Amino acid sequence: MNRFFKPALALIGCFFILSATFAAAPSRNYYQLKVYHYKTQAQEDKIEHYLQQAYIPALHRAGVKNVGVFKPLKQQDTARLIYVFTPFQSWDKLMGIDQKLQADASYLADGKDYIDAVYNEQPYTRIETIILQAFPGMPSTDVPNLTANKADRVYELRSYESPTEKYNVNKVTMFNLGDEIGLFKRLGFNAVFYSEVIAGSRMPNLMYMTTFNSMDDRDKHWDAFGKDAYWKTLSAKPEYQHNVSHADIIFLRPADYSDF
Repeated sequence: MNRFFKPALALIGCFFILSATFAAAPSRNYYQLKVYHYKTQAQEDKIEHYLQQAYIPALHRAGVKNVGVFKPLKQQDTARLIYVFTPFQSWDKLMGIDQKLQADASYLADGKDYIDAVYNEQPYTRIETIILQAFPGMPSTDVPNLTANKADRVYELRSYESPTEKYNVNKVTMFNLGDEIGLFKRLGFNAVFYSEVIAGSRMPNLMYMTTFNSMDDRDKHWDAFGKDAYWKTLSAKPEYQHNVSHADIIFLRPADYSDF
């Protein structure tokens, strides 16, 4: 009887330890990444005026401290983009933000040209929206500790797609339990966020953003990453093989009014 009772007690003890650990863990932020697709300079001007004068101030009034606005280092003439990154402390805050904006008289007045644009003078071609949840290993955003002027900084947005949902869970595990996040932090990558995509057009995937003072600074960091002994050991582990099927790397610069 005793030889069965002791293992049972051990299992119960592990259960309570795990429960306490998860209960003590900070809640994870939800992120919204909007990608504005547009073609003309007039559209760009209208979007940026709206973001700077109406949208971001209204989000600040609603309690969202930091909002990021970014443009690709190299825009394509036929498909120009603006990225808007907004963190929310909870799912309810994310779901309730549109209602708050519609109740904000200053927002409606300051953003009137954009909000009330007529059908044949639309301010964009389309908006792509991606919803993400922060990794447990970095449950909220961080403002980069950079010294260069905003115009010189490089923000690197990465999306890692996986061949199946199971492989995606494996890659997320590699970042968290495998402590790939810790490696990035030790090497000074100045991450803004790490997250798993819960709604988007390229699932299953994860996304994260790291930041640098310049492209040369970025290249030096990635060179150190590739040579790091911990990365070599982690990436060689059998359990973490074949978990990325496609990677997109997007180089961005922050707008001068971006909070990040």
